Amino acid sequence: MKQSADWYLDDVRPLAAHEFEEIRQLAHRTFGLDLKAGKEELVSSRLRRLVRSGNFGSFREYCRHVLEDRTGESLASMIDALATNHTAFLREPDHFQFLREQVLPALALRDGAEVWSAACSTGEEVWTLACVMNEALPSRRIQISASDISGKALQIAGQGAYSVERCKDLPSAWLSRYFVPEGRPPKSYQVNAELRRQASFRRINLIERFSWPRPFAAIFCRNVMIYFDQQTQEQVVRKLSDCLEPGGYLFVGHAESLSRVNHGLEYVRPAIYQKPGKRGSKWTKSS
Repeated sequence: MKQSADWYLDDVRPLAAHEFEEIRQLAHRTFGLDLKAGKEELVSSRLRRLVRSGNFGSFREYCRHVLEDRTGESLASMIDALATNHTAFLREPDHFQFLREQVLPALALRDGAEVWSAACSTGEEVWTLACVMNEALPSRRIQISASDISGKALQIAGQGAYSVERCKDLPSAWLSRYFVPEGRPPKSYQVNAELRRQASFRRINLIERFSWPRPFAAIFCRNVMIYFDQQTQEQVVRKLSDCLEPGGYLFVGHAESLSRVNHGLEYVRPAIYQKPGKRGSKWTKSS
């Protein structure tokens, strides 16, 4: 088995096949991650720091510690290490165009609009949604509920501060209106206080039980399904659908498809699905 190039720099034994299988089963059981054969080097490189810092002599010792840690902190650290947090502002921009042109106008009579970013990673999707919604519904109450399984990613998302490089694709009007530059010339930008008040962050494991006080008009859960097997995908889509109001939309990643997944949603266009039914009158503006 090919190992990470720095394995010989410490006393941790290389990841063995049975250790990879133990970690694979743990990851699948606890947060749905489907680590297929060929991911051994990725697992070794991402977990080696945790194995080394905990003074474990092997990945098996580390895995046993994760299982025995009743606080859940070791499992959370493992999830943070294995979870992929790749994201960007305005990623898959046609989704935001559809939201602006097809979804938000239907919410204009409401007192407010609320959407859920169900795998928000480090927050770029959350703040893109905030900008789009404020532009489309300037006089409405905007609320974005955001969640992720990674506590580390949620910390970054909540702070809303990003390097100039991360912000390079943002429209200049958004940068001046919704972001505060830090440094002269700017070394980074932070989402302004008004927008940050419109978002709330919560740690959610999508394969565990969770609930919201009310359904959402739209849910973004993009580029997550690709890490789940079919059974887990069906479980997660069912839960997401339960959190949508009738007529609400589910956005998934363009690299994902629900064609092999049993669900009751209607296909709208690639990576966009709608829950059947009409929106209830309770969502319209009070008379």
